[in-house]
Amino acid sequence: MNRRTHLRIRRAHRYLGLFTGIQFIFWTLGGLYFSWSDIDEIHGDFQRKALVNFSSQMALASPALVLEQLPQADSVKSVRLVEILGEPVYQVVYFANHEGEVMPQTQLAVARTGALRGSLTEQEAVQMARNSFSEKVEVQQVEYLTEGQVGKHHEYRESPLPAYAVTMQHPTNTTVYVANERGEVLKFRNNKWRIFDFLWMMHTMDYQGRDNFGNLLLRLFSIVGMVTILSGFALYFVSFKGNRRKAAAGSSRPQVIN
Repeated sequence: MNRRTHLRIRRAHRYLGLFTGIQFIFWTLGGLYFSWSDIDEIHGDFQRKALVNFSSQMALASPALVLEQLPQADSVKSVRLVEILGEPVYQVVYFANHEGEVMPQTQLAVARTGALRGSLTEQEAVQMARNSFSEKVEVQQVEYLTEGQVGKHHEYRESPLPAYAVTMQHPTNTTVYVANERGEVLKFRNNKWRIFDFLWMMHTMDYQGRDNFGNLLLRLFSIVGMVTILSGFALYFVSFKGNRRKAAAGSSRPQVIN
């Protein structure tokens, strides 16, 4: 292989390494963070109190009584028993026709009587967030989230809306998300999770939704990365053969004895 080819391989390897190097750093940083982190701390499980279990002897109204009060319901997806500030509440998820389109709806009902109740108020949501937190903390900020406020990059993305975001005065800067129509505390988001989310985005190279492993950019970088590695092997092979030739040529030259 001549010198010109050798230089082309070296130049290609140099520019490919520069092009892919930053992404390789993020892949490595992400791998290190994922493998050295406790997933329970990232999810905020260590900050969340265990859910309350109700007595099997308590008197409850039949869920059928609740369904009878939903004449607009086309079909029912689920009926669950949830806890709202110590009280058992039915959470009914059903489908109803809305402007010609069948949409999912959620209705809460007092489980002891079967009476329908409204979604959570801000005061109830804040109290539920505080009750679910494992430590006694003060509330730093409360924000009411709707469809227009939660985009693809929001930490509460792809979750039931509307919801209250209750941020606690805590070193972890934890925000507790309470879905007011569902009557549930759904997610804890802290600083460790936010680092994880950023590195996961860089790891998958899905800068829209985070979880698409088949996106075109990731495929492109995977191919370019493989070419970079192969060019490095080719460069080593070419350099090794060149050094051997030089060594052989040097040893074959006649020695001049003075």
